[in-house]
Amino acid sequence: MPESLVSPLSPWDSFYVIIGSSGAALTGLQFVVMALGAEGRTIRGPEVGAFGTPNVVHFSFVLLLSAILTAPWAGLTSPALVLGVAAAAGLAYTLIVIRRARRQTGYHPVLEDWIWHCFLPFLAYTTLLAAAIALPGRAGPALFVIAAAAMLLLMIGIHNAWDTVTYIAIQQSQKRES
Repeated sequence: MPESLVSPLSPWDSFYVIIGSSGAALTGLQFVVMALGAEGRTIRGPEVGAFGTPNVVHFSFVLLLSAILTAPWAGLTSPALVLGVAAAAGLAYTLIVIRRARRQTGYHPVLEDWIWHCFLPFLAYTTLLAAAIALPGRAGPALFVIAAAAMLLLMIGIHNAWDTVTYIAIQQSQKRES
């Protein structure tokens, strides 16, 4: 096949297979975390919407991103458009999460919570939107930015899931001691 017909997305296939698989596996793990929280009645509805569900969304977004960027596109305009719409939806969802975090009363978020649950996801989705806009004209740099944002979303989800597990373990330990 002539080199001019090879998509600039092709060299990224392995990266997105790995990161997409990780996002999918971690989504399943988040279900286990939430089941543990529900079993111990440690986490209630408003807290789940603010601090639990977003992890599933971030992990699922990484999986979606992987599917978009490993699909056999003929050019870069279509994947850029799909990625841009998805990133805009991620931004909108992050604003909803911020509102939920401010309105829930079962847990008082600390600075670390605001950074990991609100600021960093907002940064990741904003970065993805900018990279989607740049993708058709500057594919090389845009693809590295997209990869960095995908890794950030994966790390956000991992951090937040661990934070949730730790919170559940501490709450359940305190209940047993009472």
